Amino acid sequence: MFEIEWIAEKTKRGDYFFSRHGDQERQNDNLTFAEVEEALLAGRILEQYPDTGRGESCLVVGFTETGIPIHVVCGRRGESLAIVTVYIPRPPKFKNPFERG
Repeated sequence: MFEIEWIAEKTKRGDYFFSRHGDQERQNDNLTFAEVEEALLAGRILEQYPDTGRGESCLVVGFTETGIPIHVVCGRRGESLAIVTVYIPRPPKFKNPFERG
């Protein structure tokens, strides 16, 4: 089970990496690395995923300093934070950043 404090600490220390898919999705939504960090540092865990076949992960929702909502699916690879995917939550999948559509 993930804790937001662990995610924030790994983010502050730069002890994280983007999966290839996660970085592609970040680019698709024109998000910068700094914006993803802002969301992780000010975020909260919205959903926990026990094991999706690639290990435990969680969905973090956070906002950039300019108010853009960002979802980050995080996992753990060794002792590092793995950013599995990143996206801006939009309808129809999401009613708002906190609620699925």
